[in-house]
Amino acid sequence: MDARQYSIPASRNRDPILGVLKRVIAPGARVLEIASGSGEHAIHFAGNLSGVAWQPSDPDENARASVAAWIEHEGAENIAAPIDLNVEEQGWEKDLADGYDAILAINMIHISPWEATLGLFRGAGLLLANAERGPGILYTYGAYKRDGEHTAPSNEAFDAWLKGRDERYGVRDLEEVERAANVNGLRLREIIEMPANNLSLVFER
Repeated sequence: MDARQYSIPASRNRDPILGVLKRVIAPGARVLEIASGSGEHAIHFAGNLSGVAWQPSDPDENARASVAAWIEHEGAENIAAPIDLNVEEQGWEKDLADGYDAILAINMIHISPWEATLGLFRGAGLLLANAERGPGILYTYGAYKRDGEHTAPSNEAFDAWLKGRDERYGVRDLEEVERAANVNGLRLREIIEMPANNLSLVFER
């Protein structure tokens, strides 16, 4: 049975995201992907970024099975087996052997409790301190509010849908996210407007 999953958002946003990653991720970087989902992003990005070593992760067993199936199907040699990782758990970063040059969290911050965002920045601040290829980079992608306001009616509707699914979810305020990053030694270096009213945020350690 083929365990590969398919994501319409992943197929739609992967090329715009790749355009940003080509600028901010150094050749040969060690990359940790948080909440890898179907694994389609890992396949696309790792295959199109120069010499990277890609570590996918997801707390969901079915997602990890999909990532593993995609790796096998594509014969991707620079993508490691997906690991079980939940950034909500205190000290999640301690189980990882050494640091990374870049960490990605795509469409995670709004589809998880706020504690997951705090855990992401806490762990990223520690792991990226050992980056070898320039400053450590944390890249996030998704919908954000700015100054407490939604940037588009579609994002407001999306926020309501998320909260209906789980009251702990929701489109986060960019300024609150930035404050959480700053506490952990991460500086917001760049904000990039993306299709469908999304933003790419590039944090630097």
